[in-house]
Amino acid sequence: MQTALFDLAGHPVTLLEAALAGAALLILILLIAVLAGRRRAGEFAEDAAEERLAEVMRMQSEMAGRMNAMAELLARRQSDLVHGLSERMDMLGHRIGQSMTEQARSAHADLSRLNERLAVIDTAQKNLTELSSQVVGLQAILANKQTRGAFGQARMEAIVQDGLPRGRYAFQATLSNGNRPDCVVEFPNGAPRLVIDAKFPLEGWNAIRASEGGEFMRGAEAQFRRDIGKHLKDIAERYLIPGETQDTAFMFVPSESIFSSIHERFEDVVQQAHRLRVVIVSPSLLLLSIQVIQSILRDADMRAQAHLIQNEVMKLIEDVGRLDDRVAKLQTHFGQASRDIEDILVSTRKVKSRGERIGALELAEDDAPLPAQRDLLAGE
Repeated sequence: MQTALFDLAGHPVTLLEAALAGAALLILILLIAVLAGRRRAGEFAEDAAEERLAEVMRMQSEMAGRMNAMAELLARRQSDLVHGLSERMDMLGHRIGQSMTEQARSAHADLSRLNERLAVIDTAQKNLTELSSQVVGLQAILANKQTRGAFGQARMEAIVQDGLPRGRYAFQATLSNGNRPDCVVEFPNGAPRLVIDAKFPLEGWNAIRASEGGEFMRGAEAQFRRDIGKHLKDIAERYLIPGETQDTAFMFVPSESIFSSIHERFEDVVQQAHRLRVVIVSPSLLLLSIQVIQSILRDADMRAQAHLIQNEVMKLIEDVGRLDDRVAKLQTHFGQASRDIEDILVSTRKVKSRGERIGALELAEDDAPLPAQRDLLAGE
């Protein structure tokens, strides 16, 4: 209804205005027709028709004014509508821009976190690759008997070296019977030494793990019992020497899982080790035992130094006694000096008193003292 159909004298004429103008024109034509008929009807109605025509012209003029006012109102409304739509479009564009900026920032942050996580995953993958290579290397080490023994001895030596001071242990030391255990721990005051053996029959354990159950499992377990029993007997016969070594030796198992499996599945082997006075230790138990031995050595060192501390304390007591005597003598000297000072003060007070009395005397012209003064001087 507000679409301009054509321009009239620079004013756009809308469909509503054209409809109103057509209606007005139709009314005008009808009025003219009525007036013409009336004019034909008689001359006497000409004045009335002219008045009617004048009224119609006035009405048409008012209608044109109203149409112009309506057109201006519609133009203002259209302008306000266009302005409001423009502002809303601007606000909508601004919000869309902000939303896109926030989404871009969020996407960038997500991509950054994703890159960081990918970097962490990449590092973890590299660590897993390195760990896999180390596990393969460890399997290769454990597959060889000599390298396996060296691996167990290296772990045992590392634990002992970290826990005990140098000189309190020895590796591959020769005993009086010619045997050379993997490690001996020295105790203070000539006490017998503790023997630690790092060898372990791992072939039988690997056979148990490789078996699929049934007869193979029982056969592997029986072989493992025989192997570890023989190894325990060898330790007891070779390394337990009365007076030279402790009556108990350690058999080091370089794996916590194997240690726990032995205690869970082979109780008879553990009891056999107890009867032979051989203690099966894992890395954690060996570390704990080394810490206990370190405490014992520290306590022994303190006891060995106790007589030195006692001698120093006795000398300190003698020095304190001499100091007490000298302080007593000094106190005596101070007392005598104090008494001498008091005597000196008495003498000085007397001298001062005599001087004051002498200064108070009034001598005559012949320098002869008055009787009262003679009495005073005689009294002094």
